[in-house]
This record gives sequence, C-alpha cells and structure tokens, in this order.
Amino acid sequence: MQREELNAETAKIPWKELERFFANGTTIYVSPDLDLIDVAMEICHDNKMKMEQWMASEAVGQVSDDQAIEWLEAGATVWSLVVKPWVLVQPIKAKPIKNSDAEAVI
Repeated sequence: MQREELNAETAKIPWKELERFFANGTTIYVSPDLDLIDVAMEICHDNKMKMEQWMASEAVGQVSDDQAIEWLEAGATVWSLVVKPWVLVQPIKAKPIKNSDAEAVI
C-alpha cells in the first residue's frame, strides 16, 4: 500500500466500536509520539527490525486490558487504521490551549 492510500483509510472512531477487535486480539496500540501512517507502512513492508524496536520501547504493542478499560470508561475516541489482520489504534493527542491574552509575568 502507498502512504496516500493508508492516510485515506484513517478514521477517528469511538473506542467502544473497536471492542470486538480488542476481544479477538487484533488491536495494536500506537503511541501518540509516532506517526500512525509510518507504523502502518512498516507493517506493510514487514519491517520486523523496526517493529521490534518500537515494541521494545512500548511505543507499539497489543492494547492492554488497562488501556481498553480506561478508553471505555472515558468514552475515548481514537485514530484507527486497518492493516489486515490488525487494527491500529492511537490515542488522539490533546491540543495545547493557546491563550492570546496571556502576558509574561515579570
């Protein structure tokens, strides 16, 4: 798959709608510090070395029971991307609040 094709397949989805994939062990956590498309590309290219590096640093791996419970209880929405047989899920980063009225305190 090409990067553009993968990007077109990404979607924001409520975690609740992915529970059945979690139950059958096909959901893969992707850290918000990584690019979801980059991870998908490495899976498509079967880059085992890169995947092992990410897994060792816990940036990529099976969604844990604790994560699943936390996302369910919070009513979380995640980024998702299907790379058969996997469903990649990535927490959505909170955007920093910009306060244009803030002034430096001296």
